[in-house]
Amino acid sequence: MGRRTPLYRLHQELNARMVDFGGWDMPVQYSSQIGEHHAVRRGAGVFDVSHMCVIDLAGERTREFLRRLLANDVAKLAAPGKALYSCLLAESGGILDDLIAYHLDARNYRLVVNAGTRDKDLAWIRAQAAPFAVTVTERSDLAMLAVQGPEARAKAAQLLPAAAAAAALALEPFSGAALGAWFVARTGYTGEDGFEIMLPSAEAVSAWRSLNSLGVASCGLGARDTLRLEAGMNLYGSDMDESTHPYESALGWTVAWEPAAREFIGRAALARVRGATARKLVGLLLEDRGVLRAHQRVLVAGGAEGEITSGTFAPTLERSIALARVPSEAGGTVQVDIRGKLLSARIVKPPFVRCGRSLIT
Repeated sequence: MGRRTPLYRLHQELNARMVDFGGWDMPVQYSSQIGEHHAVRRGAGVFDVSHMCVIDLAGERTREFLRRLLANDVAKLAAPGKALYSCLLAESGGILDDLIAYHLDARNYRLVVNAGTRDKDLAWIRAQAAPFAVTVTERSDLAMLAVQGPEARAKAAQLLPAAAAAAALALEPFSGAALGAWFVARTGYTGEDGFEIMLPSAEAVSAWRSLNSLGVASCGLGARDTLRLEAGMNLYGSDMDESTHPYESALGWTVAWEPAAREFIGRAALARVRGATARKLVGLLLEDRGVLRAHQRVLVAGGAEGEITSGTFAPTLERSIALARVPSEAGGTVQVDIRGKLLSARIVKPPFVRCGRSLIT
């Protein structure tokens, strides 16, 4: 038996198909994965993301600590409530995890890290925090719901009192606010607008049922994966891990080199590969009929090879798409080995879909 979120029994009641996901019993779909995907693109869907790890950091030197810990620079977060996407790096420059950091106030920050890396991340963060006298608290008392889609914010706001609803609807993208016992953030993983809501575990079932009553569809991890891949968003453990660095994972934009005096973990190693990486992560659009899947070989001009890291049939595009790590010189058209048959695919720049609209010509 895996770990369970506070919504586990509700998922069973809703006849969700449950799977093991990074040691957690999670819903992969409720009825139709494609239907759930379209619900998010066209209306609103809610995902249980309570398996992700919420970590609160507190102390006089918390900002200083995070400027050392993360490749991106929390000094960019000038105002409370602002959020930042960053990689957590090893000294080698390899990616330990990707995460979101929220600036709460001068002494307090919140991190949200991935479920499959939570134990490793917590141990690493606690070890690095000790010299800074920063308190590291795992918020296991919280559940987390992701409400995504063009109608998501308006519908989720109906669960809040009038003043809190107005404050939530006034949030700028990639920011959050504590609204009573709830922390509401305008972030997501689908390429659609919406909220990620961190709330007391005891309130999660009621909130989910209320969202359903407002027409928000229950959605599982299957739709979440097709949505995030259409949005060109990396999945830790598939598109990046400790054996890869940001510049070969299309995440160079998350590395803040200025100011030069900021010595973040992994900086020296990244400086040696910056601008000289042999591989890159690209999008692929299959030109022939078939389905792209992880670990399929990608053949490029000159006999070099790459590999698909994530692939799927994209319901919005009705085409097969993928992310692939290929030699840096690769461009134009490549071939993908699907069960011994070479099919043509075109290298494109992700995202494939944003806000329900195809970005692929």
